[in-house]
Amino acid sequence: MQIVLYPHPALRFKSVPVTQITRELRETVREMFDLMYAAEGIGLAANQVGLPYRLFVLNLTGKKEEPDQEHVFINPEIVKRKGSQEAEEGCLSFPKMYGQVRRAGEIVVEAFDLDGQGFELSIDDLASRAIQHETDHLDGKLFIDRLSEADQREAESKMHDFESHFRRQQELKVVPSDAELEAELRRLAESQRPPQ
Repeated sequence: MQIVLYPHPALRFKSVPVTQITRELRETVREMFDLMYAAEGIGLAANQVGLPYRLFVLNLTGKKEEPDQEHVFINPEIVKRKGSQEAEEGCLSFPKMYGQVRRAGEIVVEAFDLDGQGFELSIDDLASRAIQHETDHLDGKLFIDRLSEADQREAESKMHDFESHFRRQQELKVVPSDAELEAELRRLAESQRPPQ
């Protein structure tokens, strides 16, 4: 498992709900946390590791040494948004790229944890922003879609570089074609099983 980079098709794939919590899913979640920490992130959505499932992991400290701050959101839905604020965001699928993004200041989110227990959180600040960012991933939306026009223009050359690198990897057969990647995403979505 690895973090996929733009423009990998998984990043635009609308995730499917998780229907059962299995040992394999728990192992996938643990691997996602490990990848997130290695990349110095605070959140990671399943599509960012090439899996089409509606779940993400979060640890706002970004520190593996603080496992009590780890949170898993399965089938999350933001049910209320309030206010608006703009702040800088980045994304592990866009290394070293940042931009100003406007999001709701406060949200209410409903989800399930790894024990299958439903929960509801009313949150604001960084937690609110991170949950909105990761939930966007699950809907096939990226933070670049929410950048201001000025930041979008500034990001164009980096986006072009990401695209060129990805296509070169495909030409060299290091990365499968978009059609092959999309077929695998559909297969995984239908089977609900992480790849072995």
